[in-house]
Amino acid sequence: MTIIRKALAMGAATVTAGAALALGMAGSAQAASPCWKSGSVWYCNNASGANVYKSTNTGTVVGRMYSNPSWFVCKFDGGQNHGGPHPTRWVYTQADNGAWGWMSDNNIASETNPLPTC
Repeated sequence: MTIIRKALAMGAATVTAGAALALGMAGSAQAASPCWKSGSVWYCNNASGANVYKSTNTGTVVGRMYSNPSWFVCKFDGGQNHGGPHPTRWVYTQADNGAWGWMSDNNIASETNPLPTC
């Protein structure tokens, strides 16, 4: 094999290995870390400034959640569809202003499956 052919073969092998590595990494999505229990509440990582709503079927905002992580009491599946991995899931909490209400599961980065059902 000539030096040029060896160089071409090595270059092709490097490109193929690089493409395989890139494809392998692109297909490996990681699951969200679950919420964790502490005392009588559950803590979850959430978006800072997320709205807390009066109910799961209204657009009335009663407060916002600026803390992260924040604590939650329970989950409810069956509210207004808002897309995401749990399209009808809402979680019950107390907003930073003291008002009780529901946060969309879309605003929570942690997996909310461990939370008890309301």
